Amino acid sequence: MNVGPGLLIAAPRSGSGKTTVVLGLQRALARQGVVVRGMKCGPDYIDPAFHAAATGAPSFNLDSFAMSTPLLETLASEAGQEADLIIAEGSMGLFDGIRHETGRTGASADIAALFGWPVILVLDVSGHAQSAAAVALGCARFDPRIDVAGVVLNKVASDRHRRLVEDGMARIGLPVLGAVMRNGDLTLPERHLGLVQAGETDELDARLERLADAVEAALDIDRIVALARPTRLGPPNHATSLPPPGQRIALASDQAFSFVYPHVLSGWRQAGAEIITFSPLADQPPPDGCDVCWLPGGYPELHAGRIAEARRFREGLSGFAETRPVHGECGGYMVLGQSIEDGDGRTHPMAGLLPVETSFAKRRMHLGYRVACLARDGIMGAASQRLVGHEFHYASVIRSDASQDAAFATITDAEGNDLGTAGHRRGLVTGSFFHAIALG
Repeated sequence: MNVGPGLLIAAPRSGSGKTTVVLGLQRALARQGVVVRGMKCGPDYIDPAFHAAATGAPSFNLDSFAMSTPLLETLASEAGQEADLIIAEGSMGLFDGIRHETGRTGASADIAALFGWPVILVLDVSGHAQSAAAVALGCARFDPRIDVAGVVLNKVASDRHRRLVEDGMARIGLPVLGAVMRNGDLTLPERHLGLVQAGETDELDARLERLADAVEAALDIDRIVALARPTRLGPPNHATSLPPPGQRIALASDQAFSFVYPHVLSGWRQAGAEIITFSPLADQPPPDGCDVCWLPGGYPELHAGRIAEARRFREGLSGFAETRPVHGECGGYMVLGQSIEDGDGRTHPMAGLLPVETSFAKRRMHLGYRVACLARDGIMGAASQRLVGHEFHYASVIRSDASQDAAFATITDAEGNDLGTAGHRRGLVTGSFFHAIALG
């Protein structure tokens, strides 16, 4: 079964400029009237929001470790049926992932191989010239499952520099599909977890228009589109990532609570759930009439003072939790705890619903896939249900109730190494640092 054509834009390493190229290409095509759908390889929850802003359509994650093949095909099929073209963005380097069986490493190359999408390689050529061709040739030959169809040069210093790089590419027979000159004005603002969120980026639409202008001037867009191939799928199926935790879900949504995977929300809606958003930063409590409250991740450490002062939110949340389930992921988990210490060392009281205190003052990165086994029955599933997710945060637990009875789940990393217990539960309230992606 084939649906609309797609391609994957990737790079040999992080920081090569693939997001800049992807967003510029997506917006340039969208304003030409092409129906474009973005997709993001891996567990990144920031870039899909930029894809949505550039294309006007939702962008889903595709993760070859965390998602089953039926789920991957369901998401790609949904996108392909509604689009003229899928432009997927890789994560990290093209082949970067975990040590696992072929096709299940979480690497972007797995997605290109599964769907038969050609790979457009974005090369940061600053600091070398013909030698960039050796990097491209290595990527083209490393994995026989994929086809590197061409390269886009980024951070080109001059016309002479471009000609030298193109000379190397001609020697290996790899087409150069365009070259973006070095330009600091094209970069998007960043913070500790990656790009500043789409909803917080000043003049985002104007920035996207400038990216589109730059890409139209620098790339052979018609040639790139012509390289796209039909999305290769197996027999029709429909798989969901996570069952909805309730029928009417109160979802915290603002600048402090925004890290929720689009495919999860889409799956909940398709299963018949209704999602009602509210803003803790606007001191709004969970809406009446909902049967579960979900606090996603985000940046509560940057807004801890406002959350501490949001009396209606905190009191409403406590009242909600007396009779209905509440779950928090990552930042939401921190807010459900006793307190948050911000980056300046100031401690702010939080909801006090879970026996944990967290700190952002001494930052330490926690990063990686997590496979969780639920300790008790709850809204995420029955006891022993496996969930696959991802953890990426700089905050740390400084005090907690470490008893087994208070744990939300036991967890391992992607290679099966035991990481002990994760998160907490108290009454109807649960939370942990990992973001659930799919059932295990």
